[in-house]
Amino acid sequence: MNLYYNNKKKIHFSKMHGLGNDFMVINCIKENFILSSFMIKKLSNRYTGIGFDQLLLIEKSTNELFDFHYRIFNSNGNEVEQCGNGARCFGLFLLLKKLTNKNKILVSTKKKHLIIEFLLKNRIKVNMNEPDFKFYDFSLLKKSSCKNFSIKLHSENLICGLVSMGNPHCIIKVECIKNAPVKIIGKRIAENSMFPEGINVSFIEIINKNHIKLRVYERDVGETQSCGSAACAAVAMGIAQKLLFNIVKVELLGGKLIIMWKGFGTSLYMIGPAEHVYDGCIYI
Repeated sequence: MNLYYNNKKKIHFSKMHGLGNDFMVINCIKENFILSSFMIKKLSNRYTGIGFDQLLLIEKSTNELFDFHYRIFNSNGNEVEQCGNGARCFGLFLLLKKLTNKNKILVSTKKKHLIIEFLLKNRIKVNMNEPDFKFYDFSLLKKSSCKNFSIKLHSENLICGLVSMGNPHCIIKVECIKNAPVKIIGKRIAENSMFPEGINVSFIEIINKNHIKLRVYERDVGETQSCGSAACAAVAMGIAQKLLFNIVKVELLGGKLIIMWKGFGTSLYMIGPAEHVYDGCIYI
């Protein structure tokens, strides 16, 4: 008998990723696991733990209208409202573990509900709901032009757009995504006191009206390989400003997404892949 494991709980998990944005996924439907912020930080460490950008906890819904509920935690232990890549990985997890036999499911998160539809070859379509351009107290910012605002960073005024996909996003247009100061400017904005709960910061290069390139600094995490909700937010901003058409290919560091939005009063859709990496277990 191994005495080391006697007083520890065994937890099974899956490691998954959506375009390089990686997740630890735990099934909490039959037994709920309470993980402290300290433990989440420890598990997320890429050198001494499992390593991930976000942790997804899948739970039974308390509302009969929804098929499932799930919670999302950043690698620093903070719970967040939304994650587009996580939604696709969550959906694939349900299929792989045979937790659903439906082609389309309705799920809830901390503040939103999503419709997840299973397509062919691990491609998943998510109804991300309508983008919210009024989520923030814009009296704190100087308006620059239509849906553009000016943020003062030190002595520089930075023009950006702000939109929520259930979680907050700041979008900055750049001429060349390769040279964008993602880590420096992203960190300064994400941690700015104007955004007490933090904000995700995206740098967008418009190739043409159907194609953009995007790099993202996620709050509490740093630059990631991709961010599904940021891709949705960037396209929504571009369409609202008539810079983009209604169907857009988004090229991120980790791969490509298709975002579709017909405009105000309609839901926005994201289509992209999800991948299962491996299954494992830990003792806590």
